[in-house]
Amino acid sequence: MRVIFAGSPEPAVPVLRALIDSHHEVVLVVTREDRPKGRSKTPVPTPVGAVAEKLGIPTLKPSSINTPESLQVLRDADAGALAVAAFGQILKDDVLTGWPCINVHYSLLPAYRGAAPVERALMDCAPETGTTIMQMDAGLDTGPIIEAVQVAVTDDDDAGAVLMKMAEASGPALIRALDAVQAGTLASTPQPDEGMSIAAKITDVDRPIDPSRPVRELVGQVRALSPHIGAVLHIDGNPFKIWRVRDTGAPAAPGLAHADGHLVLGTGTNGLDIIELQPPGKGRMPAEAFLRGYRGELAITTTT
Repeated sequence: MRVIFAGSPEPAVPVLRALIDSHHEVVLVVTREDRPKGRSKTPVPTPVGAVAEKLGIPTLKPSSINTPESLQVLRDADAGALAVAAFGQILKDDVLTGWPCINVHYSLLPAYRGAAPVERALMDCAPETGTTIMQMDAGLDTGPIIEAVQVAVTDDDDAGAVLMKMAEASGPALIRALDAVQAGTLASTPQPDEGMSIAAKITDVDRPIDPSRPVRELVGQVRALSPHIGAVLHIDGNPFKIWRVRDTGAPAAPGLAHADGHLVLGTGTNGLDIIELQPPGKGRMPAEAFLRGYRGELAITTTT
């Protein structure tokens, strides 16, 4: 079947590649507009756009997929379905009614509807997670469920690792859904009301580390914001990004302490061992390397 694929960031790439490698034909890729990058401000395509261009797949990069001009390009592609994964634009009625629109959502719906499902699940220390293949409707991730796939997450997985695991699991499930569309046998189940939650977009409010919170929550916060955003701890008045941490398993005094190359933050419960951090204006580094060269007082400033 001829398929249009809409997606933009890296976590959508494994889904696109699985679709390309399947018996379906990707005839058009819709992705976000190119954005300036680096000192030269040269416009660069999204990860999805780069794959499409490399493989010679026609690409549409609209400011909105819902404009009459975009809709005409979609119609001209003569596709039997529109597959969506991490696209980042709201699809309106003209698109939703023009094709069977099958969406990959990185949570076990109805939990974590919205922009940041993986990040919010990790912040909440959710006991399970997974990916959902769903039919799109006019609501916010409210459409009926075609298939839900649980994804195993280890204690060391950050948001980036979880997203890639979900993307790898989503490709085969999406292909099964498209097979059913082609065969006219697609079945879906309305989402239950029980267990519904919203995964709001991550903002600067989510980044500061509050040492008064339990260590378990802080570990979840750091995992959720790595490797793409970064939780922030103010040390000696400067914002340090914190990338990797672990629970020491034992209480620790308030503030920061260091010994034997370990940098430990006292929290509301156990100590938080800071394994990797990033001083302002510098690259990421292990705590041991940071401690060898740092001459500050390691005083903590809490921001709210």
